[in-house]
Amino acid sequence: MIKKSTLEHIISHDMSPLWQVLSPEDKRLISDNFVVHQYKKNQIIYAEHEEPEYLWILLKGKVKMYKSGIGERVQILRLYRPVQYFGYRAYFAHEPYVSSASAFEPSSLGLIPMRIVEEVIRRNNDLAMFFIHELSRNLGGSDTKIVNLTQKHIRGRLAEALLLLADNYGLEDDEATLKIYMSREDLANLSNMTTSNAIRTLTSFVSEKLLLVDGRRIKIINEPMLRKISKFG
Repeated sequence: MIKKSTLEHIISHDMSPLWQVLSPEDKRLISDNFVVHQYKKNQIIYAEHEEPEYLWILLKGKVKMYKSGIGERVQILRLYRPVQYFGYRAYFAHEPYVSSASAFEPSSLGLIPMRIVEEVIRRNNDLAMFFIHELSRNLGGSDTKIVNLTQKHIRGRLAEALLLLADNYGLEDDEATLKIYMSREDLANLSNMTTSNAIRTLTSFVSEKLLLVDGRRIKIINEPMLRKISKFG
């Protein structure tokens, strides 16, 4: 059980973008209905076809949203980092989830019932605009991703995926090694290619001295060329 003082600290600090647009009354309502859950590595947060009930806030860790396709192929649609909000689109659309979400690593997530979020939105225009902005930004990102995944060659897609990981999760103290350690399968699922193609392309990048790879640790040693491949590949 999390102490009330600790919970208030989490809410006011980690939820700051959303928290700033709430009235004192709204803050009390959110605080009274806010809970924190811990998820293990690879644990499912919600699954495709389930009914949406919560607004999820990633407080610590890493989360992926993905969808299963033909032949059980998986496509990673979006990666989340602290502090980002997800899981609400399906509720607003009045439909079940069309994708799934799971933890990349041990993660802490805050949950707010969507019925409470909707109640606050109906009297708080600033919160409504907050979600409109989030949905619009995500839609724009999805449009760009569709074009890149369908028009870029394999090398360009993998280069873009590696740069996305660097931009999203940052680098280690050496300012070159990705702070996320992904399996070859996950890299393939993020880049819309087979695992074997991801392995071959990653090996090619190592041979061209663009990367150093040690197991799941990937170090970018020629970022300008990687960005060039991403843009023109």
